[in-house]
Amino acid sequence: KARQRLREFDIGDRFSRLPLPRAAVLLPLMVRGGRLHLLLTVRSLQLRRSPGEVCFPGGKREDTDKDDIDTALREAKEEVGLQPEKVEVICRLMPGIDKMNNLVTPVVGFIEDTFQVTPNPDEVSEVFVVPLEYFVKPLNYKTFSYKTSSGYSTRIHCFIYHDQEHRKSFKIWGLTAHFAVFLALVIFGERPTFEVDYDLDNLFSSSENYFTNLYASIHERKKSNL
Repeated sequence: KARQRLREFDIGDRFSRLPLPRAAVLLPLMVRGGRLHLLLTVRSLQLRRSPGEVCFPGGKREDTDKDDIDTALREAKEEVGLQPEKVEVICRLMPGIDKMNNLVTPVVGFIEDTFQVTPNPDEVSEVFVVPLEYFVKPLNYKTFSYKTSSGYSTRIHCFIYHDQEHRKSFKIWGLTAHFAVFLALVIFGERPTFEVDYDLDNLFSSSENYFTNLYASIHERKKSNL
């Protein structure tokens, strides 16, 4: 059922011609105890950009990458030792734009819950999993509004997830939380316990409007810089 829902939201190459530097992340889904879970990583404290922050495996596109799927799979292999052939890629969801103005495409794939993580310590300090439903029914959630440098207002989700296995809490926010929330909305098709920037009765078209408004605000700023 999740696969079917996700395929309906596949954007394919729809935004491949936008003149922004490209990046991609893998949203690895697994079934554990009869429930869908999402695998997340914590960035190494040695990294220059966003050290210690929670994110999905992923990064910038390289010249050898054929497409966004290639980028996401290559990065997941480099960061957590996930072999590309062990990922059942389902779709690419609506992209986002990060702080560096990279166009970031989320690639959704299923992995086995028996996958043995081997984190690359130069890039990843920890790996953990969260039940996907936490991103529609969280126990610890807050939101704050954020204005891009071009003046476009958007909502930032922030989840605190207490992981029993690691006996610690992780803060999941920003673009990572944005992608996790959208993934949960697509799969579960139900109203979350908090406000979102979408019309839930028209999720695909309203998510596309959200993205194009964000992109337009950045593009305007670029033109004004020129």
